[in-house]
Amino acid sequence: MSTPTSRRADARQMPGPATTWTQCCAGATASLPVLFGIIPFGLVLGAQAAQKGLTPFEVPLMTGLNFAGGSEFAALGLWSSPPHVLLIMAVTFLVNSRMLVMGAALTPFLQHLPRRKVLPALFLMTDASWALSMADTRRRAEQGIGPAFSLAYYMGSSLVFYVAWISCTTLGAILGPLLGHPEAYGLDMAFPAVFLVMLRGMWRGLRRAWPWLVSLVVAALASKLLPGAWYVAAGAVAGILAALAWAPAQPAAKPGP
Repeated sequence: MSTPTSRRADARQMPGPATTWTQCCAGATASLPVLFGIIPFGLVLGAQAAQKGLTPFEVPLMTGLNFAGGSEFAALGLWSSPPHVLLIMAVTFLVNSRMLVMGAALTPFLQHLPRRKVLPALFLMTDASWALSMADTRRRAEQGIGPAFSLAYYMGSSLVFYVAWISCTTLGAILGPLLGHPEAYGLDMAFPAVFLVMLRGMWRGLRRAWPWLVSLVVAALASKLLPGAWYVAAGAVAGILAALAWAPAQPAAKPGP
């Protein structure tokens, strides 16, 4: 016979539609402060795209189909007339290679879901939505709320970023002639600054921060020594190797009777 306490625990473990909507709104709300970094970042990208000859119709196609700001900036840096398509595709893949690591981190939380939910979720993944969702996952795990990962929270933040990014890049393309060179005002540093603040919420001690530091140092050195966007892949690989090196050893399983 179940007790009122156990029934309340079961209800918390299996969220209904109302709870799902609440979590979605929570994710959307958590993403709002990050928009202060995304808005100027998107305006800069849109203005640069307009300077390269892209129209206000082509810019949202680019930013909506390839939802990754870093690779879009890299592609515009290589843009020419006519554009070197294969080179741009290769650099885009290289810059986005960090998403392979981030997606792998989400795999344990998504493997029980159908592909019709997993694929859109992975398509909408960004650095910001990933960081917010992982922080929320730890918070829910510490509070004993299951499942720890909330797909609704993740989608709430991801959709806000998606709509905001397309809107701001399109607006930047329209206002490009008026903005001139927005990076001259330092607006291109807005999102990196916001992301550094977000990392503060993921701090779990110096030992776990070593992979971050290793990745940062290797990427910085590679950006000076290697051409193109190879520094992204170098930093990602270095971070993975450092995480494996500093991972706590798992206790050996005891043999059965």
